[in-house]
Amino acid sequence: MTVTGAAPPHVPRSALADTVLERVTAVFAAAADAGRAGPMRAYMKDVAPFLGIPTPARRTLARTALAGTPPPDEADCTAIALRCWALPEREYHYFAVDYLRRHAGRCSSGFLPVTRRLVTTVPWWDTVDPLAAHVVGRLVAADPGLTADMDAWITDDDRWPVRTALLHQLARKESTDTERLFAYCLRQSGHPDFFIRKAIGWALREYAKTDPGAVRAFLARERGRFAPLTVREALKNIGA
Repeated sequence: MTVTGAAPPHVPRSALADTVLERVTAVFAAAADAGRAGPMRAYMKDVAPFLGIPTPARRTLARTALAGTPPPDEADCTAIALRCWALPEREYHYFAVDYLRRHAGRCSSGFLPVTRRLVTTVPWWDTVDPLAAHVVGRLVAADPGLTADMDAWITDDDRWPVRTALLHQLARKESTDTERLFAYCLRQSGHPDFFIRKAIGWALREYAKTDPGAVRAFLARERGRFAPLTVREALKNIGA
């Protein structure tokens, strides 16, 4: 059984989460801007309500909320992430993503079910993509046994675990498992969804920064299996 075949994650008790949530909800609520909230929600296709806090201001407020707090353990990360995700406004989800990006190294392979909950709950590219590249990717890099979970995610009926599997090696550069990357791209080459086709192209384009020859050769062999959008994305920086 893969790690993500386990029971759904629960919210553990965490004094640190109590402190962080109290502080962050206070500073975010005080900074809410209804005039910005509507356009931000519309830009993200109405996936969630917004408080209307731009990213630079949100991150400044987050630093204020986190000032003096100790480093988290895995239970703290789980509690903070799941409790933020239970709040409706998107800025709290962004706060959780940034927090996990900073502290992913403190989490074990057992944290993977939490990431799956996050990428399949109120999912959109704005949270899925950084979780894929900077949280799931770090977990898999630290425990190669989690590749079995990625092999399962790439075949999922839900497009967001599929996109996560495609993008989880985005930051790996020379450490990329090229055979697995290309196999994942081929596995979903006929997928009808825009977000999957775009992710395949993005994953290939990013790896092309490390080994453009490998990407060119791969597409020379397999180009006919991919949508034009995918091929354009993949070759954007290296040409045909």
